[in-house]
Amino acid sequence: MAGLPPSVPPRKSLGNIRRAFAPWANPAARPLVTFEGVTKRFGGVTAVDDLTLAIYPGEFFALLGPSGCGKTTLMRMLAGFETPDSGRIAIDGQDLAGIPPYRRPTNMMFQSYALFPHMSVEDNIAYGLRQEGQPRTEIARRVAEMLALVKLEGLGRRRPDQLSGGQRQRVALARALAKRPKVLLLDEPLGALDRKLREATQYELMDLQSELGLTFVMVTHDQDEAMALADRIAVMSGGRIAQVAPPEVIYENPATRFVAEFVGDVNLVEGTITEASEAFVSIRTAPEGLVIIADPPPGLHPGAAVTVALRPEKVAITHAEPPQAVNKLAGEIWDIGYLGDFTMFQVKVGGEGGPLFKVALANRTRRVERPLAWDDRVWLSWDAEAGILLAG
Repeated sequence: MAGLPPSVPPRKSLGNIRRAFAPWANPAARPLVTFEGVTKRFGGVTAVDDLTLAIYPGEFFALLGPSGCGKTTLMRMLAGFETPDSGRIAIDGQDLAGIPPYRRPTNMMFQSYALFPHMSVEDNIAYGLRQEGQPRTEIARRVAEMLALVKLEGLGRRRPDQLSGGQRQRVALARALAKRPKVLLLDEPLGALDRKLREATQYELMDLQSELGLTFVMVTHDQDEAMALADRIAVMSGGRIAQVAPPEVIYENPATRFVAEFVGDVNLVEGTITEASEAFVSIRTAPEGLVIIADPPPGLHPGAAVTVALRPEKVAITHAEPPQAVNKLAGEIWDIGYLGDFTMFQVKVGGEGGPLFKVALANRTRRVERPLAWDDRVWLSWDAEAGILLAG
């Protein structure tokens, strides 16, 4: 077929780069948490719309989306703080309808931590156990266990105002874990921490979840946090789930335009298919030109409108035209943002009035022979397997 180079290698299948944990891929696996056709309205606003979802034992699951997408309402219904208007929510097969929050096998760690300021660290951790009427010896043993788990030994007598932000976050986590819930609910758990501490705490939280073998369900609007922590992510929009998948699939193979735009930076190019086969499609875009995509989804035909999504780090930028490149565009550097580990270029293609392409260039060396500068004429290029084909 003309225009489609046969030498382009096929796209490699995505592997789970996190760990060998994928119960959702096993038809025999039994979910721990299930939402079946759940709807919740507040007046004339539908916060959650006929949503169905399964979360598996031992999974670190993230509900990700913009403000107002329904993620917090979904978590609050699981915790028992809100009641669905229709549908069914169950944990381990038990319908949660009518069960109050304090009798559910869940516990929540709030974004504000909600620690009692007049109580010591030990008393904060012990509060829920005392409400349950646990024996004093069991409470003392469990509190000591939790302090060791979150590395706060020796700080049990302090009050929350005598702790750092990271330490208060650990106290809140210890209190939530002390009752040994089947499901721990995390509401923006790291939102109050500064960037450095947040990044360090992410790994601690992952290690802790893996060590305990509990199921964590986290609500966040921070895509980086969700990508770092979760085994799977549910991207939500308008009370519905746009896509559920492991982080690398969400990023590399977004199911919709919304997911592609919400998770990470992306270039979106509209076009019309001119040629199609099982191995390649050729897409005419304006004003950019021709784009070739490898390994397309089935059922595509010439004349169909499509959107090509292209991540900035997949694009190479050079002064000289790359002669062997399958996809290449000429442009002019419009803006440059130096971000330390990489530099983001905004490149105008197609002349005056043309779109801006984002290109992320890793800063691997401290010097370059001929640095890229504003107003430089440059070439952008990428492999055929780099583009993501979305429905128009």
